[in-house]
Amino acid sequence: MTMQHFSDSELLTSMATGDEAAFTEIYHRYWQQLLAIAWKHTYDESSAKEIVQEVLIKLWDRRESLEIRELSHYLATAIKFSVFKHYHQQQRRKNILHSIFRSSHSADEEKIYARLLDDYINGIVEKLPEKCRQVYKLSRMDGKTNQQIAGIMNISEKTAEAHLTKALRTIRLNLRHINMLFFL
Repeated sequence: MTMQHFSDSELLTSMATGDEAAFTEIYHRYWQQLLAIAWKHTYDESSAKEIVQEVLIKLWDRRESLEIRELSHYLATAIKFSVFKHYHQQQRRKNILHSIFRSSHSADEEKIYARLLDDYINGIVEKLPEKCRQVYKLSRMDGKTNQQIAGIMNISEKTAEAHLTKALRTIRLNLRHINMLFFL
């Protein structure tokens, strides 16, 4: 029996155990419908696709802890919340730009770039897995060493180092993307 014949609840149960085929079936089953909902609220294909991807990635990441009764309703609601979050982030960027220009008539591009870059990095950090995010913040924002972080979080120094390496790699990869956008 192929996954296409599974009910949504059967797919969710399989996905919760790490079955990628079940997730793939959910993806194919709901992609167009979710994209249509996101498009209806954003009228921007790129943003709509990004929102759908984000919702589906979160579904996979939280697969073990989610309790979903009706998958289609859950996903549609998640899309609507993500659209709201998207608008909120856009408004925040506009407010940052507006405050930069308002506070200093001689605001140069470097200040704008620095503020946007800082905001972008903070957004990446917030999307990191919880342990990576905690290690990164302790290291980069609180100035703690890997040894101090290991003591605070009750993990080995190597684990702290691995989480920090993963966080920095994720940030670096995302920064390559944003640098290309600023370049263009």
